[in-house]
Amino acid sequence: MAEWSGKSRGGLIGYKIFVLSIRYLHLFFAYVLLRFVAFYFLFFSKKEPIRFYFREILGYSKIRTIVSIYRNFCLLGEMLIDKIAFLTGSYNKFTFSFEGEENLHQMVAAGKGGVLIGAHMGNWEMAGQLLERVNSAMNIVMLEAEHRQIDQYLKEILVNKNIRIIAIKEDLSHLVEIGNALKRNEMVAIHGDRFLPGAGNVRVSFMGKPALLPTGPLYMASKFGVPVSYVVTVKEKTTHYHFYATPGKVYPYPSKLTTRKEEMKKMVQEYASVIEFRLKQYPLQWFNYYQFWEKS
Repeated sequence: MAEWSGKSRGGLIGYKIFVLSIRYLHLFFAYVLLRFVAFYFLFFSKKEPIRFYFREILGYSKIRTIVSIYRNFCLLGEMLIDKIAFLTGSYNKFTFSFEGEENLHQMVAAGKGGVLIGAHMGNWEMAGQLLERVNSAMNIVMLEAEHRQIDQYLKEILVNKNIRIIAIKEDLSHLVEIGNALKRNEMVAIHGDRFLPGAGNVRVSFMGKPALLPTGPLYMASKFGVPVSYVVTVKEKTTHYHFYATPGKVYPYPSKLTTRKEEMKKMVQEYASVIEFRLKQYPLQWFNYYQFWEKS
């Protein structure tokens, strides 16, 4: 199984082009521009993981798989544009519906902070709109480990100063930052569907096939004794998003080394089952371009 380096495609110039398009032209102009970009990637990018997802996991035909990959690339582009538009202050361009909002209110009211675990599905950064409503600072752990230039550029243009970015670093200092955020009773948002080389992982059932998923997010939440909510934000219409959040749950810390692996597997399987349920509802919004499913 290939290892994921933690880096994603994209450059500073590309980000700036889309930011300028959104600010001075129109959101839909950026949408049109990305159609050509998606067409390019359809022919000139590595597509095996997403092809495997549509063809082997969902059982699509070859033609439907190709069409679905293009639609998937277009949706990914739209959501990246939406994220930039939202984070730079264009709130009025979007509408939202919230399912499970009361769960996060309860987590904040408890005064212990919490961990929101999402996936490379939908547009989870848009959850910042909800966290403003529940009056909590949000720390986004960027598993993509994007280039420092891009991180700095986004920090400079962020309008919502209640959002902090915690970048994955080789010296593991991000773990200290996450711990400090939880000690401040803040929310920490992190993906739970990719693992880095050397990190803990377990094999669980996901979409009917065995897959390796990381234990880190749930292990840290259990260690700090903070509640966990599984969150997904999907795009239902051009500028409308639907946010889902499960009730907060505090997992007991697996202190015994002899049973830790099995306890962590049960925790991660709960996460996988929640994401699987939503993925079956929105199959085109899967953006984990990484081969973690085991091939037959």
